[in-house]
Amino acid sequence: MVTRIALTGLASAASVVSLALAGQGGTPLPLEWGPGPLTVDALPRVTYVAHRGGAREVPENSMSGLMAAYGRGTAQVLDFDTRVLRDGSPVVMHDATLNRTTFLGGEVRGLDLAEWRGVRLRPGASLPGSWRAERPPTVAEVLDRFGGRIVLMLEAKDPRGLDRLAALIRARGLLRSVFVNSNDPAVALHAHRLGLLAQLWRSARQLRDDRPERWRSFVDLLDVDVAAADADLTRAVRSGIRRVWAHTVLTPAQRDRALALGCDGIITDAPGRLARHPARGAPGTGPAQRGARP
Repeated sequence: MVTRIALTGLASAASVVSLALAGQGGTPLPLEWGPGPLTVDALPRVTYVAHRGGAREVPENSMSGLMAAYGRGTAQVLDFDTRVLRDGSPVVMHDATLNRTTFLGGEVRGLDLAEWRGVRLRPGASLPGSWRAERPPTVAEVLDRFGGRIVLMLEAKDPRGLDRLAALIRARGLLRSVFVNSNDPAVALHAHRLGLLAQLWRSARQLRDDRPERWRSFVDLLDVDVAAADADLTRAVRSGIRRVWAHTVLTPAQRDRALALGCDGIITDAPGRLARHPARGAPGTGPAQRGARP
């Protein structure tokens, strides 16, 4: 029996979110703003991303966590990670194994879809509020629940599933609504050639030697480590890539520094915390203020 997703202590909020996202029988309601899905073109000048749903505030990569992040409205993009099961089904999970975030152990790729439905996420004890164990979602379920209602960001942890991810996104008319992320420029290029919005993340160490301008013809979003040196972040901002967002931001000070250096997006595990601390003046943020970007 599938565990019903619930949010103890925030039941009323969860009910509102559920009603907003689904009609009777779980069928998604019509998009409320018109005939087409929300796309990246509607994002604000400075964008906030709930990393793994906001992993310091909700159970990471869970449907209830994504629902809570959506309902709270503190981020304009929902991020989640994807892996591929033995039968090729794309599912939502960060780690290659089940050990850290579920009650089971073993490799994700060792399961088929029927076995996946028996997995239960183990909410972290340090999370605020009270959360129940729940089944981790498939990528199709997340796309069906949120696709077109909010911009999504998914990381393709297993590049062999990229073609399948592209098919799911394309079938739902979400090619301009979902960023597909990787740490590998070759995977980003493949995503671009599949018609996807290609996102490339880079660590502080990688950014020391990177020349991001080499990727501007196929990378739609450069995702940079907030721990990188000022000079490396500035070089990324001036690369000609349209969007440069900083990860993984935990404090208002980190956020304000990234914005001051010209980043126009904040990828955070704590969107609620940042929302309680408005950003201080950040000169040069937003594409209109940066002549180096198209």
